[in-house]
Amino acid sequence: MEIKVCGPGCASCEQAQKVVEAAVAAKGVEATITKVTDFQEIAKMGIFSTPAVVIDGDVKCVGRPPQQAEVEEWIS
Repeated sequence: MEIKVCGPGCASCEQAQKVVEAAVAAKGVEATITKVTDFQEIAKMGIFSTPAVVIDGDVKCVGRPPQQAEVEEWIS
């Protein structure tokens, strides 16, 4: 599973990354978590507001950090 956390590194983006890491640890799934900070790369995914979470190419959350329960549901 490939998870991308998209954003420039603001507080909300950092929170999104921590939530994703906690959810992956809680579920015990194999996942590669990548931080994407390049706005051109983010825009190519159709994302124009950050933070955003992309799982296996599917945009799951845009413009806010997700809740851990949401992420756990997405990766189950």
